[in-house]
Amino acid sequence: MHPDEPSPSTPLTPTPQTHPEPVNSSTPHTPSQQEAATDIVRSQVDSVYVNASDKQKQTNPYHRSHDPNPQPTQEQWKQYHSAWQDYYQKYYERYYVGHVHQARQALETHAQAQTATEQAPALSSGSEVFDKDEALYDLRSRLLGNVHETATKVKKSRHFVPITAAICVMLLFLFLQYNRVLIGTVKAYVSPGSINPQNIIVDPSVSTVVDKNSTQLVIPKINVDVPVDYGVSTDYAAQMSAMTRGLAYFGIPGASSKPGQVGNTPIAGHSSNDIIDQGDYKFIFAQLDRLQKGDTIYTNYLGTRYTYIVSRTEVVKPNDINKLVYPTTAPLLTLITCTPVGTALNRLLVTAEQVSPSPGGASVAPTDSGKAVTNGEIPGNSPTIFERLFGAR
Repeated sequence: MHPDEPSPSTPLTPTPQTHPEPVNSSTPHTPSQQEAATDIVRSQVDSVYVNASDKQKQTNPYHRSHDPNPQPTQEQWKQYHSAWQDYYQKYYERYYVGHVHQARQALETHAQAQTATEQAPALSSGSEVFDKDEALYDLRSRLLGNVHETATKVKKSRHFVPITAAICVMLLFLFLQYNRVLIGTVKAYVSPGSINPQNIIVDPSVSTVVDKNSTQLVIPKINVDVPVDYGVSTDYAAQMSAMTRGLAYFGIPGASSKPGQVGNTPIAGHSSNDIIDQGDYKFIFAQLDRLQKGDTIYTNYLGTRYTYIVSRTEVVKPNDINKLVYPTTAPLLTLITCTPVGTALNRLLVTAEQVSPSPGGASVAPTDSGKAVTNGEIPGNSPTIFERLFGAR
């Protein structure tokens, strides 16, 4: 039913309408009559438009009127967020507490079953110590199982074979390259020779007659007793060959005297060498750097034992060969070796002066009896595996 339609209970009463009287065109109208007729027509038209407008306003279903929604305040926002935080906190607390409770029940069930099997005294299900022990035992068992399983998979896998082979080859190469460093360092703490007790001289001022063929050099402090080859040449190959049998005489022009002669007597020996090299004297001078001023050195030459006292030590470069040549009026002995142990970076020179027999009776060394050095270097170690592979020396 339309809102503007009358209720059925209300009787319909016709509304009397006033109609203008017909005007006879033959009858003349006065101005007052015309204005009255115009007002009647205008009022009827206005009533039609007014009623239609009111009716449209009352029956328009899309016509709405409302007030704007109020915006939440800052305090309301705080309450909103606090409510959500409280909700999530309680949710996760219940979630984790539930899982802990389930795990605890599982451990208690397992413990009760094991206790019943072993016929052991029943333990309290709420025992905290028992729960910790069971948890640790279970965790340990799982870890051991995982390790065992992983190790089995690794053993069965062949992906590591090439890597393992490469690592082994690399380790072998590094050992061959640097074995002299490792072994030489060990030898530096171990006596490198086996000295004969009868060769230890108590009184260095007493000249002792020895075998004419003996060329032994004895250093009691570092337990060295080694033969010296006085007939070797100064070239590198000859020096290396002589050092496999003991020490090598390194006589050069200006430093070519022999024991008992005025001048410098250079003698070279290894402090370290490759494990693949031959000879029993590869580490004979590994402890030579322990000698200090005042230490005693003995050497046999042409049936006489000569005694020397260390006067100084010096570290030089391999090409500082002129360090061996200097004017002197006393018989001297200079021991030569490589330093640091296991390398050929530098040369250690240990110089000693003759004290027995009396240096006043020393003879003069032959002029220009030494041989020139072809490579201009003081002898050292043999080449390393890397130097041999790539053509060094």
